[in-house]
Amino acid sequence: MQLRPRHRAHRLRAATAALTAALALTALGAVPAAASTTKPVTCTAATTKVTVQKVQRPLNHLLLTATNTGSKPCYAYNAPVLRFDDDQAATAVLYDSVPQAVVTLEPGESAYAAIGTESPEGSHGHQAHRLGVLFSNRAMDGSVGGWARPKLPAGGVYVDSSAFVTYWQSNPADALMW
Repeated sequence: MQLRPRHRAHRLRAATAALTAALALTALGAVPAAASTTKPVTCTAATTKVTVQKVQRPLNHLLLTATNTGSKPCYAYNAPVLRFDDDQAATAVLYDSVPQAVVTLEPGESAYAAIGTESPEGSHGHQAHRLGVLFSNRAMDGSVGGWARPKLPAGGVYVDSSAFVTYWQSNPADALMW
C-alpha cells in the first residue's frame, strides 16, 4: 500500500516533531542521557575504598562495603577474597548468594558483601584483629590488585571455621539476607 504524498508529508512532520521534542527534553535533563561510554575496569583496592562494619542483624555478621573512588566505572566480580589475621586459608564463599548480574560501580557508588563470622556449628575460633580483602577476577580463579586492609571493629571480631562471605551485591539488604 502506497501513501499519498500528503500523508507521507504529514507522517514526516509528526516524526520530526517527536524527535525534536525528545531532543529538547534530553537537553533539559527531563530524559536521562545515555550511560557513560567509558569502558569499565575491574575493581581493585587501588580504585575503591573498602570498609567493614558490625551490624545489629543478622547476628554474627559484618557488612563489607567497597566504594568506587576511581574516575571510571568498575566491575565488582564474584565475591571478595578474605583473610582474617593473614590465615593461610581464604574465607569460604557462600555460592547461593550469586546475584543475577555483575555489580557495576559508577564512580562514588558502592558494592556490599556480608561476612558471617561464626555459628554454633563452627569450631577452631579465634579473635581476629586484621582483615585482608582482595577483589576477584572475572573468572573467579584468581584476584586482581593488592590487598585492601579495612579496620575491624575495636577489639577485633570472633571468627570460627563456619565463617563465610557473600558475593558482591548492589545494596546492603541483599548482602545481609544471607
